[in-house]
Amino acid sequence: MANAPAPAVYGGDEISALVIDPGSSWTRAGFAGEDTPKVVVPTFYGKSGDRIYVGDNDLHSPRPGMEILSPMSDGCVSDWDMTVKIWDYALSKRLYTEAKEHPLLITEPSWNPAKDREKAVEVAFEELGVPAFYLAKEAVCSAFACGKPTALVVDVGSAVASVTPIIDGLVLKKATFHSEFAGDYINSHLSALFKSKNITLTPHFMIARKMPVEIGQPPQATLKTFDGLTESFLEFQRARILNEFKESTSGVLEQPYNEVIANIRPARPFEFPDGYNLNFGADRYVTTEPLFQPQAYPLPDSTVDANAQGITELITASVNACDVDARANLVNNIVLIGGTSLLQGFTERINIELNQAFPGMKIRIQAPGNSSERKYAGWIGGSILASLGTFHQMWIGKKEFEEVGPTVVEKRCK
Repeated sequence: MANAPAPAVYGGDEISALVIDPGSSWTRAGFAGEDTPKVVVPTFYGKSGDRIYVGDNDLHSPRPGMEILSPMSDGCVSDWDMTVKIWDYALSKRLYTEAKEHPLLITEPSWNPAKDREKAVEVAFEELGVPAFYLAKEAVCSAFACGKPTALVVDVGSAVASVTPIIDGLVLKKATFHSEFAGDYINSHLSALFKSKNITLTPHFMIARKMPVEIGQPPQATLKTFDGLTESFLEFQRARILNEFKESTSGVLEQPYNEVIANIRPARPFEFPDGYNLNFGADRYVTTEPLFQPQAYPLPDSTVDANAQGITELITASVNACDVDARANLVNNIVLIGGTSLLQGFTERINIELNQAFPGMKIRIQAPGNSSERKYAGWIGGSILASLGTFHQMWIGKKEFEEVGPTVVEKRCK
């Protein structure tokens, strides 16, 4: 027994684990046991020739020829070399810590393919050099963050909206559904709306000076000029304006979009970076409707697949794919998370539509009121998990990885 390693090696108070929650828009990183991630960095990188730029400051600096690219696709990592650079930047430059000194827990989407799971273990041990590693399902972590071992996790983020049923901490794979109708899709509709109103989106960095103007009057702004900026960089900067608009002005009606009702609602003003401002009435509701009815509201000059499902249909399909005995328990424990779920009226709309879809069942939605708990639920759950005293036996050690190889993840991280 004298040779047995002390349990404190991989958990407890002596060495706190690192937790990374990579999303399509933001990557969250921090120490296990803390309430919120210490570091939140964009999941994007800039590429100019052979030079790579990561992190807020470098990504937002206008450079000639710099393309802005994403290493993620469909919520999963598609470019591992760049993802490692972003993780390394978050840990070494922002958290000021060495990955090789701490066990590492990374979250993954429930539909992550086996090859990507194995690659994650390889990257952790061979490139980051961690002593121990664990791959946790993001939906399970989100349910734990809300104190629920059994839940239906509805996560509406930037690139992906997903519905994941969890029973006693295990994901029901066959009943997990996800779609692209999420935050970025609303941005595309907002972009089309502004184009139809002839509103030019001038990014913040181009404004040298601006004068206040009356509502609806042309902007009076002096612009800086830059040469050689790429379209992807300008799109990345315009997306910041669209996100601002979505967060401050957009809303969801509590019933399917109805122009008469939308027009009765008070309009909200929004000021663009160049000083131009306008009151938005029905428009702020019609652009969010594609989340619920994608077929009825396609983008201009494009069509939506006839089988496309809105968020309520995804939830209904997921519940119906589960065992009959589990359904009542799941709809009574719905956890709503993700940045896009913070839209005004979003929770109420889902509640009303689910009550119509499942008459006679008790629907209960838990949507954390604190916006950081809603946006960082996956990270917070991972932080709770990795700091549990009993979790130290779950880690995959470096020795075990060397003996078994990357397939160890399929056996150890269910």
